[in-house]
Amino acid sequence: MAAAADPARNHLLAALPEPERQRWLSQLEWVELPLGQVLYESGSTQSHVCFPTTAIVSLLYVMENGASAEIAVVGNEGIVGVSLFMGGESTPAARCVQSAGYGYRLKAQTIKDEFNRAGPVMHLLLRYTQALITQMAQTAVCNRHHSLDQQLCRWLLISLDRLEGSELVMTQELIANMLGVRREGVTEAALKLQNLG
Repeated sequence: MAAAADPARNHLLAALPEPERQRWLSQLEWVELPLGQVLYESGSTQSHVCFPTTAIVSLLYVMENGASAEIAVVGNEGIVGVSLFMGGESTPAARCVQSAGYGYRLKAQTIKDEFNRAGPVMHLLLRYTQALITQMAQTAVCNRHHSLDQQLCRWLLISLDRLEGSELVMTQELIANMLGVRREGVTEAALKLQNLG
């Protein structure tokens, strides 16, 4: 666990220039992110941003009827809460932990102040936001044009890219919610992949 407590295990925190990193160290709060924890509800005001180190967080778009679909995934490469420094206090997407682990929190005002300095932190966060938008676009195209088997493969690969090991611990129900499909469809797709080796 001590190794997981290293802020440099999050790629954005590791990429901070030394003066900014030193300024942030005392303000970063080490947090546990248990499976299923909702970091932000759709439309809620965000008090912190989160930098996962060993956890994976799903950004979910929630419909009025309660149905949801994953629009992006954030792990040790990024930050949860980009709307805070992009000018919004809330977002239409919910944030839910899909793979338990740890990360760091930083107060909303701190990240906004750093972004507004218009220095290296702003440029780093804007580059990350562009990558997140690209991931959202790829997810939308995949959800529209790929089979469930292909969507499941993509989801598994995206999740594994954000973990240090090769083991995902989650239920088919959770995967179905992330993909916005029925659990039975995930069961069939997983069996097909297992049979293919």
